[in-house]
Amino acid sequence: MPLTRIEMAARAALELADGAYVNLGIGLPTLVPNHVPDGVTVVLQSENGILGVGPYPTDDAVDADLINAGKETVTTLPGAAFFDSALSFGMIRGGKIDAAILGAMQVSASGDLANWMIPGKMVKGPGGAMDLVHGAARVIVLMEHVAKDGTPKIVDACSLPLTGRGVVDRIITDLAVIDVTDEGLVLTELAPGVTIEEVQDATEPALIVAPGVAARP
Repeated sequence: MPLTRIEMAARAALELADGAYVNLGIGLPTLVPNHVPDGVTVVLQSENGILGVGPYPTDDAVDADLINAGKETVTTLPGAAFFDSALSFGMIRGGKIDAAILGAMQVSASGDLANWMIPGKMVKGPGGAMDLVHGAARVIVLMEHVAKDGTPKIVDACSLPLTGRGVVDRIITDLAVIDVTDEGLVLTELAPGVTIEEVQDATEPALIVAPGVAARP
C-alpha cells in the first residue's frame, strides 16, 4: 500500500542530520518536524526571517503576529532569532541551509523542479523556492507520486514553469524513494507492498533499480 502523508513525512524526517539547518516548504513538508527521530535536533528556518521555528501553536497560544513564510501561525523555540527577509535570503543564498524539503508539481529525469505555478491558475508569488533550490546544500522533494488525475509527476521533461534546473537530489513519494544521479533516476526504496513494476508504471522516465531493492510486505 502507498504510504500515508504521515508516513511520508516520517520517512523524510530520516533525511535530517543532527544539528542541521533546514527549510521546509508549505504543505506536506510542514509535517516533517513532528517525526524527527529521538536524539536528532534540527533548526528550522523560515525565509520571512525566523531561525528556530517551533511546532504549530495550540488554539490558546496563537500569536497572529508570529507567522512563517506560508502565512501560518507558528511558535518559536528557546534561542530563536528574528531578522529581516534580506538577511534571511542572504543566509539561503550564502549556502548556510543544510537541507530544503519541498513539495513539487513535477520533477524531471535530470532533477529539474517545477513547484511554483500552474499557468492559468492564481499565483500569490514564487516565494523563496527559487533561491532555496540553488542555495541549500541538499534538496529533497516530498510529494505524491502521481497527480490527482493519475498522470506521473516524475517526468522526462517538465512541462510546467521551472523553479530550478538540475537541483533535486532525492525524491520521496508515497510509493518509493528515488535518487537523481548523473546516470539517471535510481530507485532505492519501495513502500511496503509496492512493486518495482508499479513504481515504473507511475513514472515516465525509465528507472535504474538499485541492488537489493525488492517489494516489502
